[in-house]
Amino acid sequence: MVQRRSAPFTVATIRKPEAGPGEILVRVAACGVCHTDLHVQDGSVAFPFPAVLGHEVSGTVAAVGAGVDNVQEGQHVVGAFIMPCGLCPMCRSGREELCAAFFNQNRLQGTLYDGTTRLYDHDGKPVWMYSMGGLAEYAVMPALAAAPLPSGIPLTDAAILGCAFLTAYGALVHVGQLQQGNSVVIIGAGGVGLSAIAVAKALGAGRIVAVDVSADRLQTAATLGASATVDASTVDPVEAVRDITSGADLVLEAIGRPDTFRQATEMAADGGRCVMVGIAPIGQTAEVEITRLVRRKIQVCGSFGGRPRTDLVHLASLVADGALNPGTLISRRFPLEEAQDAYRLLAEGKIVGRALIELQTEN
Repeated sequence: MVQRRSAPFTVATIRKPEAGPGEILVRVAACGVCHTDLHVQDGSVAFPFPAVLGHEVSGTVAAVGAGVDNVQEGQHVVGAFIMPCGLCPMCRSGREELCAAFFNQNRLQGTLYDGTTRLYDHDGKPVWMYSMGGLAEYAVMPALAAAPLPSGIPLTDAAILGCAFLTAYGALVHVGQLQQGNSVVIIGAGGVGLSAIAVAKALGAGRIVAVDVSADRLQTAATLGASATVDASTVDPVEAVRDITSGADLVLEAIGRPDTFRQATEMAADGGRCVMVGIAPIGQTAEVEITRLVRRKIQVCGSFGGRPRTDLVHLASLVADGALNPGTLISRRFPLEEAQDAYRLLAEGKIVGRALIELQTEN
């Protein structure tokens, strides 16, 4: 599925990629439909074109490159949108969600870490990769970005562990420092927000409050574990949340708007944490009340994804144990040929939870 800036997704035939040292070739089973791809498509996030987008995948390992020992050919795996190099200072310190090579080479240049793409058209011209370029039959990724799936986990459904659930997990655990019994507020019941509700419940959070303006999304939030919901289109969301929680221990903002950014800081309890996950256009700013932030020791932190080498394994184990079910978030399924329709519906706000592009139907 080749993308050119501000144009529809188009199906095209390119060369089958090959895995290099430290990499794996994955036959893609499914790829999640994420808003970040829309940001790239419309140019609000800079990226080179032509490109294959898609960054939330599951599949079967078709080949392994030299030096790979964490996965084997034939295994079912889930791939993380953050692909750690394993060598930069952040990766060596265990903070691979801040991998320098990932941001500097993949996110800015569309390459892997030798400075080249694995994708080429039939004329040998480069096609750039957004993460692993998951909207394709085959994808190459660093082996460190993949985690084997325990038996019994539906292969296609597991795709959304690699972005929506990984982002939620990183925000709640590594940045939010979620403890059992903590009260949690999730602002924005989209794919990441709903994943955060499910993960917070699986990890033993106490009261979980979902805030959105969509009745359908709030209903889904309740089925995933939200103990209360707030329709921000009908009430003041800050007052409503504080009536329910008296201030939350942890507030996760998953929209990326100035008004919801400030609301998050006003929903937090004294000493509470606000974890900002929503992506905004470059240059967008938000205001907070300085005096309250200082006197009440409100912490405001950003979070971008989780740590594939540890977090994907834990998420997969939660699924295997029955504490998480990624399939409950998947509301629509499309073949690759209908990917443009899937992203159009996402842009129009007509996807509740996560949509999935399925390239294989077997599990």
